[in-house]
Amino acid sequence: MGWWQVNADTLAGSRFVLSPLAETFACLQLLHRGTPAHPGEQAWLRDHLPGYRARLAADPVTALLVRAGLGRSWIADFLTPTPRSPETFEEGVARVRSARPDAARANLRISLAGPLPASLDRDDLPERAAGLLSCVWTETVRPDWDRRRRVLEADVVARTAQVSRGGWAAALDTLRPGRTRWLGDNRLQVNPHEYPPREISGAELLFVPVTPKTGWVSWEEPDRYAVVYACAGALADPGGTPVPASLGALLGTARAGVLVRLGSPLSTSQLVAVTGQGLGSVGRHLRVLLDAGLVERRRAGRSVLYSRTAAGQVLVDAVEAGNRAGTRRS
Repeated sequence: MGWWQVNADTLAGSRFVLSPLAETFACLQLLHRGTPAHPGEQAWLRDHLPGYRARLAADPVTALLVRAGLGRSWIADFLTPTPRSPETFEEGVARVRSARPDAARANLRISLAGPLPASLDRDDLPERAAGLLSCVWTETVRPDWDRRRRVLEADVVARTAQVSRGGWAAALDTLRPGRTRWLGDNRLQVNPHEYPPREISGAELLFVPVTPKTGWVSWEEPDRYAVVYACAGALADPGGTPVPASLGALLGTARAGVLVRLGSPLSTSQLVAVTGQGLGSVGRHLRVLLDAGLVERRRAGRSVLYSRTAAGQVLVDAVEAGNRAGTRRS
């Protein structure tokens, strides 16, 4: 397994940061893979995959570059510069564009685990990669960036609360299940591959959420290391929890939407992210649900988390049972 040696001071000083470039590269991976992880990704791919494939069909060199750079067990380093905070997309993609051509070719040989195809033995690979990332950002990410940012911020709130409740070990074990976990003795597993360990004590350690179901690690030795991970499922697919029509008729669709998404604890900012409602609207619905005894709240570190009470659970279960019975009768 690949693991990093992390002392207590480095872990205590680590931070969660948002990266528009990381989000864009994760979306590039999703387009390349073409397989959705949930209904939200399915709808997104339906809108954007045809245009992406048409673009690569018209540019076979860049198409080959993408296939070569996204290796089975290694991503070409120049495609994923280690996130910095704060950094705009334009600042991040400029670092991709400024990669040395010889370094980009060397990175591709590693991701390919073999020789470089003759058509990629050229100096414009960083410019091509930056151009493709810019297209993905402009056409598929930037129009939706405000919502994506709320989702990412909500995930950071949840992870920070998890650290305050159970410590870093518990939080790290859930970042990338099966890949990232705390091994003890100051060791952080970052992937299941047999790579040499890295001593990163004293460096800046960053944790970077993205909304597509993917992840990777990157570094700028010896100063900065990052673990990029997928948001929690409930946040990554805001449309994944349907509101039963009968519950919407009883409580109002917006208020019912808040209640059905509180099967697990969420903060106000997380609810804003997954419902698409404004902060004021979510706050008003929570007050009504609290007064009715359908939800409860508790503090976790600096965050306040809301969840359904037993009464709220009974109501949701009864509505769902009624809907199932109605479906069988029909």
